[in-house]
Amino acid sequence: MSDDETDASLVDGALEDWRRERPDLDVSAVAAVGRLAFVAENVVGPVGNRAVERHGIGKGEFDVLATLRRRGAPYTLSPSVLSAELMMSRAGMTKRLDRLEKAGMLTRALDADDRRSFRVSLTDEGRRVVDAALTDLVSALSALVSHLTDAERDGLDRALTALARAGKESGAVATTSDP
Repeated sequence: MSDDETDASLVDGALEDWRRERPDLDVSAVAAVGRLAFVAENVVGPVGNRAVERHGIGKGEFDVLATLRRRGAPYTLSPSVLSAELMMSRAGMTKRLDRLEKAGMLTRALDADDRRSFRVSLTDEGRRVVDAALTDLVSALSALVSHLTDAERDGLDRALTALARAGKESGAVATTSDP
């Protein structure tokens, strides 16, 4: 792909190919979904990753810290709640928690109300890191969407909300209550 080629030309080329090879199918949905996937993977993802990685954490670690932070003081949750909210396995969550605890960004302690389970808490260092990373992330994403008009931004938000709702209603989207 040359520097002048964009996702539009790649998606348009694929659509043209499919229309030629399978004229019996309406592949117009492929255009919208293809562009959405391209933007998520090649634009939004890298912009977000760069914003948080400047603070010595990856997206996964940011997600854990941000989930604790947005819950408010005392910035504490159980590992099972974190796993459910981030839609990941408990084993995967344990690995993330181990890394963040080793880095001094969170602590784990027995739950005072149920000594069979643990509570995960944000440390002062974890709060400092997630606040700085969030500030950079919001700035980077704001700069990205600043290329859209207010009407385009509102339309995109409405369209993505409707698409997410349709996915959930069809059962295509996992929810936090899923195992």
